Amino acid sequence: MGTINNAADWLAKRQKPEGYWVGRLESNACMEAQWILALWFMGLEDHHLWPRLAQSLRETQREDGSWEIYHGAPAGDINTTVEAYAALRCIGERASDPHMVKARDWILSKGGLKNIRVFTRYWLALIGEWPWEKTPNLPAEVIHFPNWFVFSIYNFAQWARATLMPIAVLSARRPSRPLPNNRRLDELFPEGRKSFSYAYPAKPGSGFLDKFFLGADKILHLLQSFGQTAGIGLGRKGSVKRSLEWIIEHQDADGVWGGIQPPWIYSLMAIYNEGYALDHPVMAKGLAALDDPRWRVDVGDATWIQASTSPVWDTVLTLLAFDDCEINERQKNEVEKALDWLLSQQVLRDGDWKVKCPKLEPGGWAFEYKNYFYPDTDDTAVALIVLAPFRNDPEWRARGIETAIEKGVNWLIGMQCKNGGWGAFDKDNDKTILTKIPFCDFGEALDPPSVDVTAHIVEAFGKLGIGKEHPSMVRALEYIKAEQEADGAWFGRWGVNYIYGTGAVLPALEAIGEDMSQTYIRKASDWLILHQNADGGWGESCASYVDVKQMGKGASTASQTAWALMGLAAVGRAEDERAVADGIQFLIERQRDGTWNEPEYTGTGFPGYGVGQTIKLNDPLLQERLKQGPELSRAFMINYNLYRHYFPMMALGRIRKKYAL
Repeated sequence: MGTINNAADWLAKRQKPEGYWVGRLESNACMEAQWILALWFMGLEDHHLWPRLAQSLRETQREDGSWEIYHGAPAGDINTTVEAYAALRCIGERASDPHMVKARDWILSKGGLKNIRVFTRYWLALIGEWPWEKTPNLPAEVIHFPNWFVFSIYNFAQWARATLMPIAVLSARRPSRPLPNNRRLDELFPEGRKSFSYAYPAKPGSGFLDKFFLGADKILHLLQSFGQTAGIGLGRKGSVKRSLEWIIEHQDADGVWGGIQPPWIYSLMAIYNEGYALDHPVMAKGLAALDDPRWRVDVGDATWIQASTSPVWDTVLTLLAFDDCEINERQKNEVEKALDWLLSQQVLRDGDWKVKCPKLEPGGWAFEYKNYFYPDTDDTAVALIVLAPFRNDPEWRARGIETAIEKGVNWLIGMQCKNGGWGAFDKDNDKTILTKIPFCDFGEALDPPSVDVTAHIVEAFGKLGIGKEHPSMVRALEYIKAEQEADGAWFGRWGVNYIYGTGAVLPALEAIGEDMSQTYIRKASDWLILHQNADGGWGESCASYVDVKQMGKGASTASQTAWALMGLAAVGRAEDERAVADGIQFLIERQRDGTWNEPEYTGTGFPGYGVGQTIKLNDPLLQERLKQGPELSRAFMINYNLYRHYFPMMALGRIRKKYAL
């Protein structure tokens, strides 16, 4: 209990005055590199953050000269390294500087610029280092596609849609602000620009659709270059205007877009390029967010801009940790402030999800501060779990908790997909044809159902007394069973990886009243036991997303150990008690000053598969097909800095209750 109390005290000191908790969200150097380039593009090279962003790049460069996607990656990433290199050249670093020589040599050793992704090509085009006609063409006319049409923007995932719209505007205009001659990237074209091939890298095993869309892209570029598209002169001006209106309508209350960096940064550049002054309210609010301490992290002389923020997610998981540890009364002041804040964050207005669910009433929660257009099912599920214990309290009933729960449950039921699972932001967002267009060579363009999100919703319904006989739960349980891997584990879409997925599913099955002695559940427990490390903990590398041999393997971490323990606690087998005890000991022994150290990335943004869901890893050509190895060049990985804290608390609390310790 001392470990739990120390952890609770650590959290109490870090609660924000408004009542929420939020930890730093670490990602990769593309964030800072792109802001340097964007500020240059908008004529803001005198911005006070320019040198601080550059310092962050210097500090995160690897010894071999590259930059990586996640902590401890086996290799650097070509895209991140090219963008960081371009950013440092942009601010005036000389090509002959030792750290730049190392970066350039590394880039060239990996095949050079011919191997960079679409988004890196856009960035080079914006600074005059890449021809716009050699980037994927996104016609602004997509804004007019009807909702029933496969290429409607509402068939793209939330994050892709919000990013696609400003890029469509930029693609229509083909703007650039070239670097000065002494800062150009000539050294990355060692054979000269005229002999360089700007073609898209060939995809092994590409089929008819891949080739069709590449051909269509070439035609669109030719027509645009000659001014002969149907949009030019007939509708292009109106399409750009409507796209801009959509972008402006979707700006968040805190100035960003979509609660994430890509649409924020591209929207600012698109609006700026259309002639909006820097002091225009939309531009001013978007730029001011850069100095908002909720988005910006300063360490010494360096500044990092977070790719997103997680106040709702961190708050609901902290509250869940308090409840699991049965210390709500001990932390009464913190809990009441947090619950008040959480209830105020329920999104009771329509968002993009309404397009696919026109009759559904709002009731979800978003991940970030002011992302009202995009509440997500995962945050909503965990919010309902932490509200459930207070629903019969007269004081909280008077504050509307039951209405909030009812709205949340109804919204989740309405968002269930046809296969029984849930996606994160949209319903039935699974049209794989979209992944074939050249634009979609980045992380993910789709948001199909995932087991981990579905499991959290099942757990929430179970905690609210909605049993497995409920129609939604019948379908969800069928989906979960169908998604189990042959070895017993479940894939983790939003956390690394099979430990996360398995650790989410087992507590959900217990909450819904499933018989935990069934063979498929015992198989999952066996998988967890098999992958426990000698030190008593559990760990899994991000590389497990492309390397089947890495499934469930990696250095022990506090968060992943906690996920495994919560899974085992849900099953409650007597034969697992020794493994559970060793896992608990691992957590107790490694607590320092009330918390745990965890530099490893255990959060997942995108696995980089392109289809938004699990794929089979036993394809011998997998890494070649994906254009990524264990360095995860197409992926986006995250270190949520509070995962190392509240998940161990949950595990400790659940084990205490399960074994009456």
